Amino acid sequence: MTIISIIIEQHAEDKAFNWLLRDSAVHAPHYSLKDIAKLDNRVEAHIDGLRIAGEEGWKIGKEVLAMEEAGEVFTAAVLAFESGDEARIHDVIAAGSVSPELSRGIISALGWLSYQKSACFIKKLLSEQSPVLRRIGIAASAVHRQYPGQALFDALSDSDTLLKARALKAVGELGRNDLISLVRKSLHSEDEKCRFYAAWSAALLGDEASIPVLCDMVKGDSAFAEKACSIALRRMNLSETHQFQSELANRNETKRIAIIGAGVIGDPVSVPWIIQMMGIPELACVAGESFTIITGVDIAYEDLEGEWPEGFEAGPTENTADEDVEMDNDEDLPWPKPELIQNWWKKNSNKFKNGTRYLLGQPITPENLLQVLKNGRQRQRAAAGLKLAIIKPGQPVFEVRAPGFKQKKMLGI
Repeated sequence: MTIISIIIEQHAEDKAFNWLLRDSAVHAPHYSLKDIAKLDNRVEAHIDGLRIAGEEGWKIGKEVLAMEEAGEVFTAAVLAFESGDEARIHDVIAAGSVSPELSRGIISALGWLSYQKSACFIKKLLSEQSPVLRRIGIAASAVHRQYPGQALFDALSDSDTLLKARALKAVGELGRNDLISLVRKSLHSEDEKCRFYAAWSAALLGDEASIPVLCDMVKGDSAFAEKACSIALRRMNLSETHQFQSELANRNETKRIAIIGAGVIGDPVSVPWIIQMMGIPELACVAGESFTIITGVDIAYEDLEGEWPEGFEAGPTENTADEDVEMDNDEDLPWPKPELIQNWWKKNSNKFKNGTRYLLGQPITPENLLQVLKNGRQRQRAAAGLKLAIIKPGQPVFEVRAPGFKQKKMLGI
């Protein structure tokens, strides 16, 4: 192998690695938009290396498809779509449509490109007979927050449950109030994923019928329980949220979700209980995160952090129920020291008003939510995006997983 080939191969490997890193980072509690943008600049730099290499760059990009990893699919897909070469695109789609996990690489590549560049490929995918390819097309449209047209309408009643579930999710992401009647038909679907995304989108669009469905999923130990709780509590009024959160807190099997829920509600009346939960090792980190979500206090920066207990391992590490393969990793959260946090709360609790919902220490208003989108960490930003969509039903949900350079442009920063 020549030195040039070695360099090109390194670009391909590094690009795939950095994509995997940013794929995890967009869901992580410690990454900001600035951090995501830096990662994306690294990904783009390696893409440039492969672009400059021309045919040799594509050759190596095609070879890594055999590794059957989403990052490698992303690498080859960007090159293929940018080239417009039908044979290359065929190779990428054939490799990436084998499984939902691999198809994420294609969706991400189409989302990486501008909509002007990807629109023709998305349109072709939407017109295919294969439900797998139509699902990829709908997902890519949703990433760009572009309406897929008749393809979305048809997918909402398709017999393929993965396609249907993705279409149901897209309705909420796009804020399509005109499709709410079709979404309602799936609120009691036998397929759990379809049922969840019907309720998720209905909640975003202001349909109260979604709330009981979401609450049942939370109490029924669904794979979507945490996400269901997150969207339901943002849709409920304050008195309803406290009642439901209290029910969850009184059951050991839902106590973790109750702690997350307290942060979602944002009412400082729950802070003393949250601090109490920090004394339970398996709940300490998530309790710390909820404390931060309400108060805006950076536990590590403010020296309110303790040491991880020796031999203790983080809680849930992966949720595979969604196509996003979202990491739920407590090890990226600081370990709170309850005594120090209790002292902080005694000194600062008078700055907060019980009965008011807060996010990062500020009352939840559209203006403050916009600031969180600009300056918050990824999970906080995702929370702000959802709440903004709920406050204004019919507007698209801000996509906090989009390439950093696109997000910064949309936010004017």
